[in-house]
Amino acid sequence: MSDTRTRPPEPPEDIADTEAAERLSSAPAESDGPTGIGVLGWFRWMWRQLTSMRVALILLFMLSLAAIPGSLIPQTSQNAFKVDTWKGAHKTLTPIYEKLQLFDVYSSVWFSAIYILLFVSLAGCIVPRTWQFVGVLRAKPPAAPRNLTRMPVYAAWQSDADAEAVNRAAYQRLRKRGFRAHLGGGAVAAEKGYLREVGNLLFHFSLFALLAGFAWASLASGQGGKLVIVGQGYSNTMTQLDDFSGSAFYTSNDLDAFGFKLDGFTATYQTSGDQMGTAREYAAHIRYWKGADDTALTKGDIQVNHPLEIGGSKVFLIGHGYAPVVTVKNAKGETVYTGPTAFLPQDGNLTSTGVIKVNDYGDKDGKKTQLGFQGYFLPTAPVNFDQTGPISLFPAAAEPMLVLTAWAGDLGTDSGLPQNVYQLNTTHLTQLKQDGDIARARLKPGQGWTLPDGYGTVSFDGYQEWASFTVSHRPGNAIALTGAVCAILGLIGSLFVQRRRIWVRATTTPDGRTLVEVAGLARSESAKIAEELAELAVDLQDDAPATDDAPAEPDPAAGDAPAEDERATEDAPAAEAGPAAPDEAPAPDEPSGPTSPADPNSKE
Repeated sequence: MSDTRTRPPEPPEDIADTEAAERLSSAPAESDGPTGIGVLGWFRWMWRQLTSMRVALILLFMLSLAAIPGSLIPQTSQNAFKVDTWKGAHKTLTPIYEKLQLFDVYSSVWFSAIYILLFVSLAGCIVPRTWQFVGVLRAKPPAAPRNLTRMPVYAAWQSDADAEAVNRAAYQRLRKRGFRAHLGGGAVAAEKGYLREVGNLLFHFSLFALLAGFAWASLASGQGGKLVIVGQGYSNTMTQLDDFSGSAFYTSNDLDAFGFKLDGFTATYQTSGDQMGTAREYAAHIRYWKGADDTALTKGDIQVNHPLEIGGSKVFLIGHGYAPVVTVKNAKGETVYTGPTAFLPQDGNLTSTGVIKVNDYGDKDGKKTQLGFQGYFLPTAPVNFDQTGPISLFPAAAEPMLVLTAWAGDLGTDSGLPQNVYQLNTTHLTQLKQDGDIARARLKPGQGWTLPDGYGTVSFDGYQEWASFTVSHRPGNAIALTGAVCAILGLIGSLFVQRRRIWVRATTTPDGRTLVEVAGLARSESAKIAEELAELAVDLQDDAPATDDAPAEPDPAAGDAPAEDERATEDAPAAEAGPAAPDEAPAPDEPSGPTSPADPNSKE
């Protein structure tokens, strides 16, 4: 019948004869210490260390740690105003952080050094590994070792079929099973599972592409912010942007030519339950144009997480609020200010604060005077205002109210220095008072306020809505996303596809019969190779049926004969190629296969 066993192999006698059969990886061989003489040897050793998996993982870990400060500390490239605010609040730490470049983490010297070293490490691994794998694909499967009994999975039986016919039948059956097979030298050599190494290489290439995408995005990207009141428009030029941050290869001269008009804004909120006040719909309704022709308008909507893509830029909706419409008249009754002024939300119910600056008020008591107003806009004002204070109870404008205090004097707008339009510099201003107290007013739409000391009147005419947008240009996002998806696919292939080899040898014994030997070798410990070998042995029974006699002893010249207790009994099935019986299990300290121990520096 058959002789079937699954056991750890003995050390091969002829290493040169079995080296090709044992090597199932295309990872370049690496040494543990410097080779060569002098500087060249040390350079070669350092290069191998840099391109090893151990160092690549260390660099990846260092890169993830280096990115943490960029998430915790405000970055100049993202929000320069927030950085200035942080510096003002932490005067002791600011000099230290500046020396460590913690306000510009992603463009710092130390972050760039880690990034570049990781690039070099991946490139140094991918190039030789790919070249070696191409050589493996072009070569024939390794020839069968002289002694197949040393393979981890082995089966043998005797048959009266012709040896050459058995080998040809095994070759055809292995080809049908998807193996890359070669018939020659009285044996069939077959190999399968190349997608494992393909997946491994795909993972490395994808990781390289992912890093390249992030690098390109940081070098050739930019973004700007713009707040647009309903009824107004925007043109993508530097003069109309509220803020802009560019990069080395993307400046204000590279802005895409387009613009849009904000026709309306739709905002709905949940009116009951635990999530009362939560936004359910945010949509900015626009008409946009491309290029210089602003007459060819196209309707579109911009929603949260659904940007409008125009050319190489994307327009994101990031905020919404209210702009009270206020009219200010001087003591002569002349209108010195009118229009909407954007107020900035301070909480989830859109309690908003803002500043109204009247630069052209005129003269008062023979002196040039300017007015400034600080206030709150409450979309839904409370009924009992004195107890709750200036807060809104709901984000929708159900009961709008404008709360104002007034200042007079010099706003500082004529000094030529830039000012924040949402802040009031009171250094040269005097707060107006009424009846010995701070002059303030609570206005509903349509109501007015007569300013004390004859400064004129203020009327609250209503409100408009506004939306804030981010115009972003990031060319490397598609590369990074593709690299991330391919890296996951490559990792799946490298983890779940098994590289394995099968050899079939049919030889004529001295008694005129045919000895059929089937052996298998897998890179990883798995029962799959044993299952495939058993299935192949069963299929070959149609071409080489087993006889009832015991199998012949292997030729002593080919190697040591298998132990007597490892042979299957005559009653064992002809294709039983499963795991060893408990009394035949390998000792815990025995090797599980003929492959050499894994190199700790290997990227496998």
